[in-house]
Order: sequence, then C-alpha cells, then structure tokens
Amino acid sequence: MKKFSACTSILVGKKASLDGTIMIGRNEDAKAAWPKKFVVHERGDLGNSFTSKETQFRIPLPTPSFKYTATPEWTDKEGLFEEDGINEFHVAMSATESAYSNDLVLGFDPLVEKGLNEEAMITTVLPFVKTAREGVQRLGDLIAKYGTGETNGVLFADDNEAWYFESGAGHYWVAQRIPDDSYAVVANQLAIQEIDFDDSANFMFHPGIQEFVNKHHLNPNPGTFNFRKIFGTADRSDAIYSTPRVWYGHKMFSKAIATNEHPEDQDLPFIMKADQQLSIFDVQNYLGSHYQGTQFDPIGNGNDQLRHKYRPISLAKTQESHILQMNRPHSNDIHWLAMGVTAESSYVPFFADINDTPATYKRGKLPAQLTSAYWIFKHASVLVDSHLHDFLPLLEDVQKEINSDAITFINKMDLQIDRQKKDWSTELTQHNNAFAEDVLKKYRKLTLELITKMTDYSPLNFNTDENL
Repeated sequence: MKKFSACTSILVGKKASLDGTIMIGRNEDAKAAWPKKFVVHERGDLGNSFTSKETQFRIPLPTPSFKYTATPEWTDKEGLFEEDGINEFHVAMSATESAYSNDLVLGFDPLVEKGLNEEAMITTVLPFVKTAREGVQRLGDLIAKYGTGETNGVLFADDNEAWYFESGAGHYWVAQRIPDDSYAVVANQLAIQEIDFDDSANFMFHPGIQEFVNKHHLNPNPGTFNFRKIFGTADRSDAIYSTPRVWYGHKMFSKAIATNEHPEDQDLPFIMKADQQLSIFDVQNYLGSHYQGTQFDPIGNGNDQLRHKYRPISLAKTQESHILQMNRPHSNDIHWLAMGVTAESSYVPFFADINDTPATYKRGKLPAQLTSAYWIFKHASVLVDSHLHDFLPLLEDVQKEINSDAITFINKMDLQIDRQKKDWSTELTQHNNAFAEDVLKKYRKLTLELITKMTDYSPLNFNTDENL
C-alpha cells in the first residue's frame, strides 16, 4: 500500500491556551482498517544508520538516539510511519500533513524518488534533537541534502514554542513559529504565507530559497514572498477537499472573522486569534468534528448533496489522532492518543516520561483482533455506526465520563510528581497503563451493551404474542 496521509492539523500557542500549555495535534488519515500501535523507544534503540523500506533512502544516524514515544504501523512492510511522539528532552513532533506543490515549482525542483518521506521523518529526526528549533533545522537540512518525494507539513513543539514546517518541492522548505497568542489549522494545503527573511526568531528556511525563486521567476507578486502562493496550489480540489476544514476551525474559534469567510475561500489566513483561550477539549473537539451545526455535516440534517459536499475533519479513514501537550507543570508533558475514528473514540493521556505502554497498545494486525487497543475502539465505533442516532448518545456518555476521569487522573499525577524519586518513571508508567486499560474496559462494556441492544434490530424480527 502506498500510504498517503490526508490529515488535518492544529497548533496552539501557550498564551492562546486556557492553561498556558502549547498544543500540536493531528488526525492521521489513511485507511479505514489499518491498525496503529503505541510504543516507547528506549535510548539507543535505533543503531547508527537508517534505511527506509519504502524508498530505500539511507542515512547515518547520530548516536545514541534519545528515548521517544511513537505510533508506528501494525506492519513495517511498507515502512514505519511512526507519525508522532515526544522525546526525552520534551520535544514533540507530528509528521506529516500531506500537501501539494504546483507544477511550475516542481518543474524546476522535482520531487526525489528515493528521498526522505513521511514514513521516515519521525524516526530520523525526533530521537536526535533537544529543541523544536533543532527539529526544524535537522529536518530542513536532511531534505535540502537528500530531497523528499512528497510535499508535507510537519508540526514541532517543546516547552517554549511551536513551529510549523513545510516542504515545497524536492529540496526547498520554510518554517514559521506559531505566535504565543495565536493558533493555526491546516488541511492538506501549503499554509504558510508571508515570509520575513530578516526575522530569525519566527522564520526558518532553506538558505537558497530566495535565489531559487528569483532565478526561475516563480513569484507572482514580487516585493513580497508568500510561500503558499509561490509553491502551493489553489484549484477546485483544494476548495472542496481542504479549505472547508480550515474554514470550520475558524468558525469554531474565531466566529467574528469566520462570518466573512466561505468554505471554499482560497486565501484563508494561516495565523489566527481565537475569541477565547482554547482548552485541551477544544482541540479534541476540532479534531473530532465533521461540520456539526452546518448543512455540510455528513450525519446531520442537510440534503444528501450538501452532506457529502466537503471532506470532514473526522472520518472513517482516521487511524489515530494525537495531541502533544507541552509546557505543562514540571515538564510533565502529555501525549494524548485516540485510536481509530476521532469522533467515535476517546483521547487517552500518556505522560511523556513513561517507559512503556500497555500490551494492548502494542498489538494490532489484520484481520481484527479484540486484544488490540486499536480494534477495541474500532469495534465500538462500527457498532455505533450501525444504528448511529440510537447508539451515539450511549457512546457520548462514555466519552464524557472518560474526559472527566482523564482530568482527574492527570491532576492526581501532577500532585504526586517528584523528580528526585528514582523510580518515578516506573511508578508513573504503572499508573498510566492502569488508566489506559480502564478506558479500554469502558469501551468493552459499551460494546457488549451495543451488541445486546442490536439483537432486537434483526430483519427477521416479528411482533408475536409473548407466550410464543
């Protein structure tokens, strides 16, 4: 399978959040039944070189590699696709937000068939950097040297700042720091707009990008440098597939601005100010959204044409959704993970300093196995889908209970943290794994309740006398 992650991303600065945390999150969308695992790689696990099974891309690696969390595929036949994680220095990375470059740019800097692609980005970058800026620089240096076969956006954060990185052709790239008081949502388009080449605090870029653009006359608006307009696309498919998801994020968080926007606008701004500070649940709700409250909701009340006009944010092909929450008290950062369809799953908090994950989260294959966290969440999801309007309230009750439990659990762990305690990571891991398993118990219980209710939905049902 050639994997193409048609994802949706969100980044939130620390002054734009309710609790002062930095959040970067993304839905990993590729295939409706394609299991994911959640693992912790210990320091030194990776060796001194890496070879991609997807492209045969090969590079030497620094040693030792740092400890990090990741969500790899159930099989490495087509590559690792580790997608997201937090390393031992509390650097977070999410890769990738797939995008497109225009034909003119690609004519002068074609994509590289055996370059560094999504499949390998987490594995070759996250275990080797100590800050978000270092992550941006390492990824940019690797793409400049080896090239990439894809156009991608990549999210970085640490306990100080968040960055959004975009590759725009075979070798050229830029990155922008998300202002502390702002947020951004991205949906399968190049998103970064005006680049200030004199502002090294907020922009990073390939050192030759200006020369490349000028040499080949690629800038349609000389005097400015709008990366999206120079390197990106703005066609009908963007208007149907990508921009509506950005519009809906603005509608959720910046209502006054969104009233003047349209789902198919091609010039929606990248950096936004929210009407109020955003909580972890606001971010979760965005990644789990599907145009609720509009005529475009695929499970809403609009007519059939409108309900299927735009690609929703949460959809059946989501493999997992993650929010990497940084700048928390004591650097007790959290890797929130929802397996399967975001709208029909629950985000489970995993502290960055755990040294292992539950066995259920390390399992997952085809066909389905109900000892796998991925499949436990998916099982409940497909049962709810069978009678959506009857069963969705039951799922929502479980989701609300888990949300409340998660906050209680996090607060309890925050109060107990003691960095001087030698076995804290072991104790934290035990508590965290127990909480994650308790969430799975709730979903198993929900599944049994749904199966019980479904027994009376058979097409062979018939109203008969109670004595027969």
